[in-house]
Amino acid sequence: MSYLSASLNFLMTAVKKAGSSLTRDFNEIEQLQSSVKGHKEFVSAARERTMKALRNELQKGKPDYAVVVDGEAQPNASHFLVAPLDGVVNFMHGLPYFAVSAAVVENGVVTAGVIFNPASQELFFAEKGRGAFREGFRSHERLRVSGRKDLAEALVSVSDASVLPEAGNRRLQGCLSMDLAMAAAGRFDAVVSSGNNAAAIAAGMLLVKESGGYVYELNQKDIRTDDLASVLASGNLIAVNAELGRKVHELLNK
Repeated sequence: MSYLSASLNFLMTAVKKAGSSLTRDFNEIEQLQSSVKGHKEFVSAARERTMKALRNELQKGKPDYAVVVDGEAQPNASHFLVAPLDGVVNFMHGLPYFAVSAAVVENGVVTAGVIFNPASQELFFAEKGRGAFREGFRSHERLRVSGRKDLAEALVSVSDASVLPEAGNRRLQGCLSMDLAMAAAGRFDAVVSSGNNAAAIAAGMLLVKESGGYVYELNQKDIRTDDLASVLASGNLIAVNAELGRKVHELLNK
């Protein structure tokens, strides 16, 4: 389809290939629950395998792009920003809510992003200016943020249980990249999180933007426009639909 550029197709394929090892590892995780030491070592090895596979796949297509892993400093040149296993604690405990996340950053701007949950086999993708989608068997589902207006009825992902008590329903899911994909798909009405590394939020930020939502730096004063560079730099964000955006921002900055 026209919205799937060669570059985006490449990114989707790389993420799915790298994530396939996590599918196998996740199927084995329950057998290791009784061994804490072996359990932790297994999860660490699973993450390393995914990272190695992801690095190899990405550099096949764009060898001049650095692959920056969560927590590493970003170069000024174009690069990939990746989280090989976001939601590692969920993975460790056999909870099927984790993801491989990868974004392309060019001239300081996220231009493409992919989030893949190997447990559910759900893959979400977006390219700047071309919309956000969930992969389907025959056709892809275009994503739209929710239209919910009443915060008391909203479902909000938060990074701290004390955040935004005015929201009717709050969840701590343990995988921010997937939370942002869920917001892009309209399943969450808002996501509020602070202190995150750029790799965990880059692809998800683009998904929310391309599905009609807004992404603000948690403490920014003027929300008439986005400042995505500040969000990436600080790791503090509000991702929300148009109806709830001002309400959430004012409550968090009162």
